[in-house]
Amino acid sequence: MTSSDKSRRLHRAADAAPPAWRVPLLVAQVPETGQEFVLTADEATRKAVAQVAGVDHIDSLEAAFSVVRHGRDGVRVTGTVSARVGQTCVVTLEPLANTVHEAVDLVFLPPDELPTAQGEPTAAAEEEDQPDDPPEPLQNGVLDLGALAVEFLALGIDPYPRKPDARFQDPSPGRDPSEHPFAALAVLKDRKNGREN
Repeated sequence: MTSSDKSRRLHRAADAAPPAWRVPLLVAQVPETGQEFVLTADEATRKAVAQVAGVDHIDSLEAAFSVVRHGRDGVRVTGTVSARVGQTCVVTLEPLANTVHEAVDLVFLPPDELPTAQGEPTAAAEEEDQPDDPPEPLQNGVLDLGALAVEFLALGIDPYPRKPDARFQDPSPGRDPSEHPFAALAVLKDRKNGREN
């Protein structure tokens, strides 16, 4: 699954619930020279985002975005989303901290400027130096930078966090190997190999 596919899935999930972090930007107000944004989530926002992202807590969450005009009514957003999240090791069930650092490079266009269903690019989409992912729909001329940061944070979170030295252990170390459910198969295999040799 590409980052675009994941992003679209997150967009659909975000549509079902109010964003945990809202930083709306009216695209029409972005100057021709572009605009820089450095966003830092406060404690209340980090707590709300942690619930959405499915982590124990978020110690820090920042986004640095460069927004430039793209085509007639679209924008291109580049930058990074960085965070330090608290999770639970799936092996030891002990707390651990993970760092997330995700690069962002997306184009947002009004629905009528998106590429056609037949795959024919629009004039805006034909510009050089395009991001790898296809354009995302821009809703009512507003781009929510906070929601975008949350989406990329979610993309970068390890769904199965484990400590570097964590090892799975046999839950019954004193158990007789002959009682293992596959012990009989091992005996049959040994007998077969003995006949063949």
